[in-house]
Amino acid sequence: MPVAESIATQTAAIVYNPIKVDIAKLRAAVESAEQSAGWGPSLFFETSVDDPGGGQTVLALAQGADVVMAAGGDGTIRAVAEALRGSTVPIGLLPSGTGNLLARNLSLTLDNLASSVTTAFTGQDRKIDLGIVEARREDGSRDKHVFLVMAGVGLDADMLAHTNPKLKARVGWLAYVDAIARSLKGSAKLRIRYQLDGALVKTLSAHTLLIGNCGSLPANILLLPDAIIDDGIFDIVALRPEGFIGWAQIWVKIVWENGVLRRSQVGRKLMSLSREVRTLRYMKGKELVLRLEQPQEFELDGDPFGKAVALKATVDHLALTVRIPQDSKLHRR
Repeated sequence: MPVAESIATQTAAIVYNPIKVDIAKLRAAVESAEQSAGWGPSLFFETSVDDPGGGQTVLALAQGADVVMAAGGDGTIRAVAEALRGSTVPIGLLPSGTGNLLARNLSLTLDNLASSVTTAFTGQDRKIDLGIVEARREDGSRDKHVFLVMAGVGLDADMLAHTNPKLKARVGWLAYVDAIARSLKGSAKLRIRYQLDGALVKTLSAHTLLIGNCGSLPANILLLPDAIIDDGIFDIVALRPEGFIGWAQIWVKIVWENGVLRRSQVGRKLMSLSREVRTLRYMKGKELVLRLEQPQEFELDGDPFGKAVALKATVDHLALTVRIPQDSKLHRR
């Protein structure tokens, strides 16, 4: 009797950064989970300095991948997400490195590889927004990139540009302390002309301007407390401190009010009685155009992207599908 053809099985692809992950442990975890889920053998694609994950993801899609797992730091996840933009194929997050910004904002497991891999095979899908930034360079050229969590210009981008990668590899986020100190020495306020959602052009002076798709940073710092990852709107904050007292006000606002008071009913009532500090200016919108007096560093999801003289940020609503655990709530509202 002829052997019956087997039912087509699903296939996963894993795009991994060999610097950030233990490939032997990763392969073992994937093999165990794919067999338990009844999937076929997974495809593995290694990233490189020249291609941090986008090209590998395109190749994975061409080979019929039903889910693409990103195993690495925020740069790998951002590159895979950029290639998956608008696709129905979900991204599975296998976080590694020092940031894990998207995984933190989705309340996903950060330090359990087996759990993360199992979620990628058996979880449910959630659609989230992507941020799109078009940068105009000093030479007139333009390029476009996505971000998942935050984009920034000013001190935070300058800090990231000055971060020693070898030091970061050894001590993680503590490396930014050294970068902050060096960035503050030459820090001056940026004078920015901006247009929000097509309204009149306004001017703003700030040390840093951050555009958020969601609001949490490492160390449980809630920078943008009202940000929602699937509402089609950016939450924007400009940091405008004047000296030590101004920085102290920002620290109290972000760490104490956002991180502690906001988490309880009594705390929220106390916040309602306090004044907003002038060192922080919050805005919301779907499109933000920035024009800078001189070329400035900008960053996306914690990675430096060089200097630009103008930036245009827009929301691509529900443009990325993320695989999350089956018992997760699809909405945080």
